[in-house]
Amino acid sequence: MQLIGVVQLIFEVYSFILLARVLLSWVQVDPYNPIVRVLHQLTEPVLAPIRRLLPQTGPMDFSPIVAFVALIILERLVISLLASNLR
Repeated sequence: MQLIGVVQLIFEVYSFILLARVLLSWVQVDPYNPIVRVLHQLTEPVLAPIRRLLPQTGPMDFSPIVAFVALIILERLVISLLASNLR
């Protein structure tokens, strides 16, 4: 059961990183700030492909919403696979 807990923690931490990226996009931040750069480096590999798939909607970026939904689905899938293999 510890493995499932670790997997859940990883998904939760990444969700908070993604949320921080979204919140920082609403305010003016220094793009050279080390924290901002790390958040960007950790989330852009997930968000960029989603942005390419979504149609342009003006100033609104819906890629984080799609990423959150995908993370939830992926987390449930991985946990159910792990749980079925640990029985």
